[in-house]
Amino acid sequence: MKVIFLQDVRGKGKRGEVKEIADGYANFLVKAKKVKVATAQAVSQLKGQQVAEKKKDAEELTAAKKLKEELESGKMVVEIKAKAGVDSRLFGSITSKQVAQAMQRQYGLKIDKRKMDLEVPIKALGYTNIPVKLHNQVTAKIRVHVAEK
Repeated sequence: MKVIFLQDVRGKGKRGEVKEIADGYANFLVKAKKVKVATAQAVSQLKGQQVAEKKKDAEELTAAKKLKEELESGKMVVEIKAKAGVDSRLFGSITSKQVAQAMQRQYGLKIDKRKMDLEVPIKALGYTNIPVKLHNQVTAKIRVHVAEK
């Protein structure tokens, strides 16, 4: 029986694939709502969805590239004020959450803190570049300036 996979099925197929599988197993997967029978209408609907997904992904990629240019233009520097002691060492540290909040406040850009690749928190005054994964193909760097309060 020819079926369209609605979700990944280990060892059989991935979401969106059209494959021929045994009738008994196909019936089992249909009842579990993991596949649907590949009628002409269902296949054309799948192709339409795939075209729409590609278009949406292309739009997200161009938006991410545009945001990357904006972030790395040199005009955007996230300013964070913190208390510091001797040798420019901070009392505490600056985390990706604080950077994301400062970015939202200063520039109105909402960037998810989990997308920031800050391995260790910032513990000193000065400038730091933080890599941010905007899209699976686009990584930008945010410039952060930590100044004394």
